[in-house]
Amino acid sequence: MNIDYQNSLTHLRQELSQTLPQVTHLLPQFMLAVGVGYLFNRLHVPVGWLIGPMIAGIIYAAFHGKPQPLPPIFFIVGQAIVAIATATGFSLHTLGLMRTYAFPLMICILVTGGMSVVNGYFLGRWGNIDRATGFLSCVPGASYSLIAMSEAMGADAIAVALLQYLRILLVAIIVPTLVGFWFAGDGTIHSVVSIPLQTLPALSPLFNLAILGSCGTLGIILGEKFHLPSSLFFGPFLVSLMIFWTVPYSLEMPSLLFTIGLLFVGFSIGLKFDWNNAKKLGKAVLLEIVLVLILILFCLGAGYLFHQITQVDTMTAILGSTPGGITAMIATVIQLGGDSGIVLAMQMTRMLLILLISPWFGNVLIKSQKQSHPT
Repeated sequence: MNIDYQNSLTHLRQELSQTLPQVTHLLPQFMLAVGVGYLFNRLHVPVGWLIGPMIAGIIYAAFHGKPQPLPPIFFIVGQAIVAIATATGFSLHTLGLMRTYAFPLMICILVTGGMSVVNGYFLGRWGNIDRATGFLSCVPGASYSLIAMSEAMGADAIAVALLQYLRILLVAIIVPTLVGFWFAGDGTIHSVVSIPLQTLPALSPLFNLAILGSCGTLGIILGEKFHLPSSLFFGPFLVSLMIFWTVPYSLEMPSLLFTIGLLFVGFSIGLKFDWNNAKKLGKAVLLEIVLVLILILFCLGAGYLFHQITQVDTMTAILGSTPGGITAMIATVIQLGGDSGIVLAMQMTRMLLILLISPWFGNVLIKSQKQSHPT
């Protein structure tokens, strides 16, 4: 363990020492990424600080005619920040709420998860992309986390980002519109279950940052030590989750630090853009639109089944069963008078299961693809 620890720290030090002399040279590129990210954020593009720098990187790489990858340390740090930020969103109180509805919730998750796997299979088979990319492009929830870990799983990160946000856009437009039209007056049966307010004391910003940094460093080391899939993401995520659930303090990810993490991940992915590989995405985009529409229909059915079993109002059940777009779903349920606590708990429970299962399932797909197409 001590040898692995020393090797990991040595590797991080080498990456930093090789990167520092290049900072001045990289400054114009990062100014471009910050500018586009700021513009996208002002235009309220979903996760604009990820998508904006990614597009800036694509433009920069296309202008130079070939990929212009950043030093690996930026992607390593970006993944760790995104992983820690993802872990801060999971509360034991929120997840504990779903013990009341565990069985019907599992049915909904199996329906949406099963349909997503089927959609990923069709996308990989008919969309001219590989299996891992098809699977990660269709997995509902935790989109920026899946994008961050996609490259380590052998997927095309640019394709995953494009298809994930196409899904989010369609879901965020279609589902609230349908729910508002059909079920606006249905939010009358409220659950007696509620989310307890957290009263944990806050740490000083310095100690808060120190713990977050320790989670990231220790997570990277342990992720490599235990050969976790997508170890640079999954290691910090699991370590952070355990720390956040055991430390008797409220820990938060500073918004500026999270923005930097998104920028590092998005820009690193965008600068690896290869036009020859991107030409094949047109067919995948059209197929994804059809598959998402079918997925929404199945999720409407799963939500109605949840309503029938639990007697939670139909609107709340459907918004909780929707494949992603959690911000839009919470805003919709608050506006129309449903139970926001149940919607949040359903979405977060599904997201946690996705993050725990996806890396291993993705590895299975990669191995099966290599076996069926040996080099």
